[in-house]
Amino acid sequence: MTHSDAGNYAAKHKDSTIPKVLERAIKDALVENRLSCGRAHQLAMEIGFSPADVGRTADLMEIRLSGCQLGLFGHEQKEKIAAAVNPEPKLIKTIKENLTDGSLSCLKAWQIAADFKLKKTDITAACETSKIKITPCQLGAF
Repeated sequence: MTHSDAGNYAAKHKDSTIPKVLERAIKDALVENRLSCGRAHQLAMEIGFSPADVGRTADLMEIRLSGCQLGLFGHEQKEKIAAAVNPEPKLIKTIKENLTDGSLSCLKAWQIAADFKLKKTDITAACETSKIKITPCQLGAF
């Protein structure tokens, strides 16, 4: 959800409940009442929940996510990640081979970054060059 949805994140999860162990872990992980993408993924691994569970619980708690590791939201700079000038053709080919309904999932972007030994934001830059949207987010933010 967007900034304009702040304070109403729970609306997208009707009839969902908050796992108490996850609620406590999220509360303990907050910095300035926000949960970073990196910390959300770390919590998921540490306590055995999926990233989607962590994101949904954060929404139900009306917690704003920050610091997307792909650079798509929650950073101090307001500009988008700039398009890559000359992305490697093999990288673009791999991205295009991993599209679902014309978009690259956040999870696939992470996997491609690892496979190519690149920063996650490098995948975002390559997607910007090719006008490819990254969605869905593993945490459910977009």
